[in-house]
Amino acid sequence: MTIVLSAFQSFTIALTLEKQGLIGQSLVYHPGPRFILMTMLTLTTGSAFIMWLGEQISDRGIGNGMSLIIFAGIVVGLPNAVKDLLDKVNNKPWGSFTPIVLIMILALMVAVIAFIVFVEGGQRRIPVQYAKRVMGRRVMGGQMTYLPLRVNSGGVIPPIFASSLLTFPQTLALIAQSKSHIFSRFADAIKWGEPLYTLLYVTLIIFFAFFYVGIIFNPTELADNMRKYGGFVPGIRPGRNTSEYINRILTRLTFVGGVYLAIVCLLPEWMISGIHLQHLPGAIGNWFDVHMARFVLDGLGFSFYFGGTSLLIVVGVAMDTVQQLEAQLVMRNYDGFVRKGRVRGRRG
Repeated sequence: MTIVLSAFQSFTIALTLEKQGLIGQSLVYHPGPRFILMTMLTLTTGSAFIMWLGEQISDRGIGNGMSLIIFAGIVVGLPNAVKDLLDKVNNKPWGSFTPIVLIMILALMVAVIAFIVFVEGGQRRIPVQYAKRVMGRRVMGGQMTYLPLRVNSGGVIPPIFASSLLTFPQTLALIAQSKSHIFSRFADAIKWGEPLYTLLYVTLIIFFAFFYVGIIFNPTELADNMRKYGGFVPGIRPGRNTSEYINRILTRLTFVGGVYLAIVCLLPEWMISGIHLQHLPGAIGNWFDVHMARFVLDGLGFSFYFGGTSLLIVVGVAMDTVQQLEAQLVMRNYDGFVRKGRVRGRRG
């Protein structure tokens, strides 16, 4: 699937490169099928190599290798973000309010990061009691444990899938090369900040949150395994009732997690391009155009470097990596990230 998507996207990139340039000229010296084939071969091979490299990091290192590669690609641009912030201080694009606006943006960024850390670490713990069983001369079970359900079980997968689907109409409009084509009109309606884009983006994020959780989590199988080993939720009958109880809790958590992902992903985009409510049809759009503040409709024009998905990836990967390092240190398993000597864990 990676190869197929890479080939398709590299094909559209080759077409875009051939069209860019001055009037009557092109960025490509020799456009044509050979250039398109070479571009597709180069970008697809690079994508396959990155995928293989991520698998090697996962097998030989700590954590998800592909997530670490994406994490590095985002963090490496942090100096440019700091430089852009310093340029804003010197240029004062908002006049005398520039220091206040920058302080508010930095405070908002810190608050969003804290909110992401809080939600990503949030769990709904379902108590599970295991009955006592006598095996020979030993008494097994009888202890109370918990079934942890994360608020955001899907991670960054729902926003990535949603944004990927929303880019397909623009790609099809590029291939169609016609302004009157239905794909071109639809692509213009789902650009950043457009009301239809916001509606579809939120809907797709929540849908893929449920879709991903439905793939990786099976309440019926979990309830059957609990009953097989003598476990039950206090006050809930084993079997079907337990499955329905877990499914009900998981549905609520997934919906809350989907709304959380939508808010985190849309907030930076609204800061950059605003919410184009004035583009709504009829009198509703005119009312927003007259009565709504311009910074809400058009954004602040601020290059918020860490977008919603990027921020989720950076914070989520950092938290997962730290947790896995702690687990490795606690288990005294040093193979994979040190070769010589001993490393003392913080919990040791």
